[in-house]
Amino acid sequence: MKFSKKLAMAAVAGLALMGTAACSNGGSNSSSGSSDKIPSKITKKTTVVFWNSMVGVQQKTLQSLTKEFEKKNPKITIKLENQGAYNDLQAKINSTLQSPNNLPTITQAYPGWLWNAAQNKMLVDLTPYINNKNVGWGSAKASDIRTELLDGAKIKGVQYGIPFNQSIETLTYNKDMFKKYGIKKVPRTWAEFKQVSETIYKKSNHKVVGAGFDSLPNYYTIGMKDEGIDFTKNINFSGAASKKVINYYADGIKKGYFRVAGSEHYLSGPFANEKVAMFVGTSAGEGFVKQGVGDKFTYDVAPRPGKYNMQQGTDIYMFNHASADQKAAAFMYMKFLTSESSQLKWANATGYIPVNNKTINSSAYKANKNIKLPAELDTAMEHLYSVPVAKNSNSTFSQLGSIMQTILSAAQKGQNINTAINNGKAKFDAAWKQ
Repeated sequence: MKFSKKLAMAAVAGLALMGTAACSNGGSNSSSGSSDKIPSKITKKTTVVFWNSMVGVQQKTLQSLTKEFEKKNPKITIKLENQGAYNDLQAKINSTLQSPNNLPTITQAYPGWLWNAAQNKMLVDLTPYINNKNVGWGSAKASDIRTELLDGAKIKGVQYGIPFNQSIETLTYNKDMFKKYGIKKVPRTWAEFKQVSETIYKKSNHKVVGAGFDSLPNYYTIGMKDEGIDFTKNINFSGAASKKVINYYADGIKKGYFRVAGSEHYLSGPFANEKVAMFVGTSAGEGFVKQGVGDKFTYDVAPRPGKYNMQQGTDIYMFNHASADQKAAAFMYMKFLTSESSQLKWANATGYIPVNNKTINSSAYKANKNIKLPAELDTAMEHLYSVPVAKNSNSTFSQLGSIMQTILSAAQKGQNINTAINNGKAKFDAAWKQ
């Protein structure tokens, strides 16, 4: 995902400082006893430690929203502790799970990161907090958080997370180039996507590549979902459906009208330099596109081709060792962050999609002229899909990048694709059995 790599430049807070701050939570890793009782309000000074991976404008916006929350709730202090890039945050969580009392109150995370934590009952089931009218909404429906996003924050059917910084994939295209080469319709199907890519590649005398995908794991996973197959250990990587998905991209690579990001990491760069006509990437990256394109040409954003779209981004999860007051205070903060007004500020400033339906449908969001996404968001979110949370699903999904890259490199070199796919199958199957 684009933002996880962009965040790699973020500084990581010192381990000693983080450990000391996290220890302030106190308590045990059990949710029994007084910790089960949800206070109706916070009456004494309470500190909530929040591990996150937000930098740049995301960090500044989170800090601003946090100050606004603290002003409204003077008894509560939110201690924001940045852990660097997503992979740094994941590594920090994994290492600290061995010493649960050193965990924060809440953390950003993908649900797959916390599979073992859920298995070991180290997370708080947030359903009672959601249904509590004092610190929550009274019901999940009353929260007005989009249902698919809430479901994506579940682990084994339990609502352990609340969605926060979410994104989908979109098609970004060069409007001027479309006009130049006679493309009158933005592709909505994979057949149209291929046809437009080939047309531009041929009409430009092979100077412009038609298209590409930023995320190879996303490409494969959604490609399989479009074929009616969920991302599970039961996928036959060398089966007919899988080969169809892989060969669609591989054929385009061989013939020149598709490309991968490769050493440039993201296709927003080649797109801005007019080396590629369109690409599929995270909606959260539109700010980088806008900055790169400048006034060189007019770009636009459209829904990702195909039926399904990838739902990504982290949720906020709560750990069991926190006190009853910390849990209630933390959930009040989570409720605030996902409110209509907070999500409007967050989405407009960062480019992440709103998780709150009222924000998504608000005239204030749709009137945002700084980014193109709001006008297309309803259509782009019609059929959302997220990687199912299961044992080793997260690590297998991550390994898809290198597996697909190897296969597509073989295609580019004119090597035997079936051999590359069979080798990929061995790695794919092994990843599920780690």
